[in-house]
Amino acid sequence: MCCLCQPEVLPDERKFFKSNYPQFLVRSGGPEPYTALALKKGRGSCVFLDCRRCKVYDHRTAYCRQFPYHLYAGERLQVELDLSCRGAWTGRGNDAVAEAKELVSAASDRISKLMTESSAVYREFMANCREAGVYQDPSLLRMSLAENISMFANPAYLTRILDMSQIEPVMTLSGLSPDSRPDMEALEEAGMDLAMESMSSEDPLSVPVYCDPQWNWNMFMAVDGKIEWMVMDDEGELHHKAFADASEIRLKFPEGEGRDVLMSYIRTLNGRDSFMGSVFSLMDENGYEDDMANSYFGCMAVSVLDLLWRMSMLDHFMGIGCGADGVREAIIFYDMDRLDAPTIGGFARMPGNGASGTYQVIYQITYGATRSARFILLVR
Repeated sequence: MCCLCQPEVLPDERKFFKSNYPQFLVRSGGPEPYTALALKKGRGSCVFLDCRRCKVYDHRTAYCRQFPYHLYAGERLQVELDLSCRGAWTGRGNDAVAEAKELVSAASDRISKLMTESSAVYREFMANCREAGVYQDPSLLRMSLAENISMFANPAYLTRILDMSQIEPVMTLSGLSPDSRPDMEALEEAGMDLAMESMSSEDPLSVPVYCDPQWNWNMFMAVDGKIEWMVMDDEGELHHKAFADASEIRLKFPEGEGRDVLMSYIRTLNGRDSFMGSVFSLMDENGYEDDMANSYFGCMAVSVLDLLWRMSMLDHFMGIGCGADGVREAIIFYDMDRLDAPTIGGFARMPGNGASGTYQVIYQITYGATRSARFILLVR
């Protein structure tokens, strides 16, 4: 999966590539161009991926070395694991906690400076919330959600949470009763709209990618209410697999072990600082009109709905089911996009082999969740 994410080449890394592979260095587009490694046909995997092995592994970029770790700075530094990486689910390989500690230790000086700046951004945001009268204690919001996680895996509660987040001045989960007759049609439509928005692009760099158990790169594009499923080959060519009318995909909820996996993922999101930062970004974008509780619980409900609709879409095309395996596959499909959501705070790049890391404190980002935008979030 990481080899589809075009890596920036940091200044200390350019000498090797300029000396040995100058034809594979490109300048990115956008408002802040940077030097990166080329992609096959400008849209496929990295040019150095050969038979699913890296030809320059010992000289791979800092970005490649860091994946699938996601370092987020808000009021504290947190290392998050990108669960779209299939290797994160195997239970084999290096110890993730030990690797994360090594990454942080290697760049402690740069992280200290980043934390000073990101903490200032957070203080400004909290001051804005208090002034607008929408502040809530984030730790108490997390605690409340942790105590009521099962609500977010239940369609009757999910419907009520989405409604209450829109109409209550200050929402609470305590004592919330389920919707006696959940409107599944409305939930399906809302989930479809969320997913279709992320797939509505003709650019393969900008649509969700699902790396399946056979390591195929599955891409989904939405046009005029229809979804086209395509597979990208190792040379960057797209091959049509099937079409589906989005309105025919029924929203499904997991049961049994699948529900347990879903609730475990909700716990993960509840513990991620970048998820909280994403909620804060939306609050800022909306002019501090919504209470923090409404925004937090509403965002979690929307995230679950997006994930479940994607699971239902994968089941429609590939028959993955809605059990534990089906939910895990949906998380693999969804989590990179979740981590790419606009947020406030900072993203730190850790150096590799002495390369100088770069970072930026980010406030009210407007980039979309695309493969190219992810790079800007991480390193510019």
